[in-house]
Amino acid sequence: MDVQTAVWTAAIVLWVFAILLLWSGWQRMRAARKLTFFRLRRERMRVAWRLVFLSAALCGLAWWTMRFGESTVYRLYPPTPTVTLTPTMTWTPTPTVPTPTPTITNTPSETYTPTPTGTPYIPPQVAALFVGTLTPPSKPRFSPLVFTTALNFRTYKPLNPGEVFHNPLKGMYAVFSYDGMAPGVQWTALWFRDGELVHFETKPWDDPTGGYGYTEWIPEDPGAWLPGTYTVYIFVGTELVTSGSFRVEGYPPTPTATPTFTPTVTPTPTPSPTRTPFGGSPEGSTPSPTPSTPTPTATSS
Repeated sequence: MDVQTAVWTAAIVLWVFAILLLWSGWQRMRAARKLTFFRLRRERMRVAWRLVFLSAALCGLAWWTMRFGESTVYRLYPPTPTVTLTPTMTWTPTPTVPTPTPTITNTPSETYTPTPTGTPYIPPQVAALFVGTLTPPSKPRFSPLVFTTALNFRTYKPLNPGEVFHNPLKGMYAVFSYDGMAPGVQWTALWFRDGELVHFETKPWDDPTGGYGYTEWIPEDPGAWLPGTYTVYIFVGTELVTSGSFRVEGYPPTPTATPTFTPTVTPTPTPSPTRTPFGGSPEGSTPSPTPSTPTPTATSS
């Protein structure tokens, strides 16, 4: 059970007890009014009023718990990230499609810990989208970022944390713990690759004042995860509160082109006309018979 759930459960229990005490006090008052002895009636009324006052006190305590209980718990017990970056194995992808990949991979001998250079700031095109408050009531506190490719959205526990990731990648989450936030304060997450802005999100804060949160980048095209150094900056208003970096190695898979077959029209041979010799029948035809002229025969008398 997280802190927010525990605080709301305690407040609901206090409201239930307050209602039960108020009902009990009202019943005792009704019963006391029916007594004929003054001293006994006064004693019963005193007990009834005590129950009513105790019910009012529980109502006030329940309201205070719902309004300030969560922030008080986070001030007494500041949230700290409990994730330890200890990857047990490194996955080396085996290409299944012949794609142009580098033949030599430089394996770093030391743990990669990049350090951002320069002073980060919010670009003007991102600042133009601000609609929330820029100045929080108190200075919020954020933990360092923990990067992971999978996240348990119920407990905000990273399932595959690390600092170096290999393609193919679908999306990335930057998880953090925080305290001292206020609703309506503008917060911004900037994602850079080798100093170039590739993704951002900015909106007014609509989560509790303390707990765990994350920013994510899941591009529609997985080919957007080019190799390089990625740095994420978290701003509250215009003030940088936390940042972190990770590295992506290997090239994203390239889609295989599907050949398109274009049908070819084969010309149909046209039969040549049959030549007929002059004055005769066509070649190959059967000649017509020629009628013979009868020869006259002389008769002697």
